Amino acid sequence: MSNLDPEDWESLRAIGHSMLDGMLDNIRSVAQGPVWQPPPEAVRGMFQTAPLPQAGTDLAQLYQQFMRDVVPYAVGNRHPRFMGWVHGGGTAQGMLAEMLAAGLNANLGGRNHIPVDVERMVIRWAASMFGFPQEATGLLVTGSSMANFIAILTASRAVAEGGAIRQAGLSGRPLVGYACASAHGCIARAFDMAGLGTQALRRVPMDADFRMDVRALECMIAADRAQGLEPFVVIGTAGTVDVGAVDPLDALADLAAREKLWFHVDGAFGAMARLSEAYAPLLHGMERADSLAFDFHKWAQVPYDAGCVLVREPGRQAAAFAQSLDYLSREDRGLAAQAPWFCDFGPDLSRGFRALKVWFAIAGFGTDGLGAVVTRSCAVARYLAMRVNALPWLELMAPVVLNVVCFRVVALQAYDPDWLNAELVKDLHESGVAAPSTTKVNGQVVIRAALVNHRTTEHDVDIMLDMLHSLATARQSEGQAGPG
Repeated sequence: MSNLDPEDWESLRAIGHSMLDGMLDNIRSVAQGPVWQPPPEAVRGMFQTAPLPQAGTDLAQLYQQFMRDVVPYAVGNRHPRFMGWVHGGGTAQGMLAEMLAAGLNANLGGRNHIPVDVERMVIRWAASMFGFPQEATGLLVTGSSMANFIAILTASRAVAEGGAIRQAGLSGRPLVGYACASAHGCIARAFDMAGLGTQALRRVPMDADFRMDVRALECMIAADRAQGLEPFVVIGTAGTVDVGAVDPLDALADLAAREKLWFHVDGAFGAMARLSEAYAPLLHGMERADSLAFDFHKWAQVPYDAGCVLVREPGRQAAAFAQSLDYLSREDRGLAAQAPWFCDFGPDLSRGFRALKVWFAIAGFGTDGLGAVVTRSCAVARYLAMRVNALPWLELMAPVVLNVVCFRVVALQAYDPDWLNAELVKDLHESGVAAPSTTKVNGQVVIRAALVNHRTTEHDVDIMLDMLHSLATARQSEGQAGPG
């Protein structure tokens, strides 16, 4: 065998059709099984101890093992009662787009081929979706963690015209930036990876609605400048990870303009609310950002992974990342034409064809269809909040702004409510019925339901609450507290 192509294409075609049918059936019936179930130790141990294979294995056998040992023990985010973390549910259409992209096996680092133009189209569409100018640059990446990192690097280099930071490093420049205390942990990680240090990220207090306190931010900027520090970026959040709050983006844009600071918005999931007529006003001011990070693989339901970063001013991304190397020379024609390349806008030279599945999602469902998913998710969240407020054994722990509902079971007797609610969430997970997560609100452990999946309905909320009540009642009967 001189290459890795099959000797019998028809046999491969048959097993390929079997795989496709199997996964389509699996997606179609995903709600009928458990959300999640603990992987058996025997299955985990098999993967932990499997030796490096020397001889090949038949594809049909590998597929059988995948269906038997992998599919039943996945994280469960396709299921309508996966409510724990902000994961999109994916679509069958997206799965097919991934198959096409894998078959083409295009590298989108650059060069002169149409897949690059597909990504350019997607970036242009994203700019239109979020109110950025058409000449804005951007990049599809793994997710908002990488998108925020690219934005912070771009912002830090924008303060040093001529690329001084890229050539000489920070050289002791005391750069500092600002984000709300509720900002996602990837922001601090971005400061760390950018060489700024996590201490360079100032955590601004929240107001009563869990949004950044703009007056406190102003005072912190003034105090830092008085100490000889160099503020360079303000980071607003559109949809905080804990409670789904939206920072006062318009006010932050005004402040950043006055202070001559870069204004970045982390819109990991919340940016997509702009596609909903009902919720777009919450994001007013996001269109004024110098950069925006968001994910298509959350509310837009594109299969993992598909994050994106947009930068308003042309040239800023290239100034932060572009390289001139002999083996990557750009030409006026031929395969090395069509600069700038996407490797000029971020750290990756090897890049997959993520743009195909994003194209299929935006073009296939339209912004109206994707916006309807946002509106529907928020309606289900409001329904959950209404149910929580109506039940005496539950209490709502934060305002419901978008699609995140934080609540908890009221502990009776002398039991620790933090312990009780954390245990009940684990009980829910192991039941297979629903999978919320936990977080802390005002220092208290709460149950957090993030309604992101396009398959989730009010009926799923009822099923989750019924099981939660049963589990809490069982704990109470065991002398371990529960609902009234």
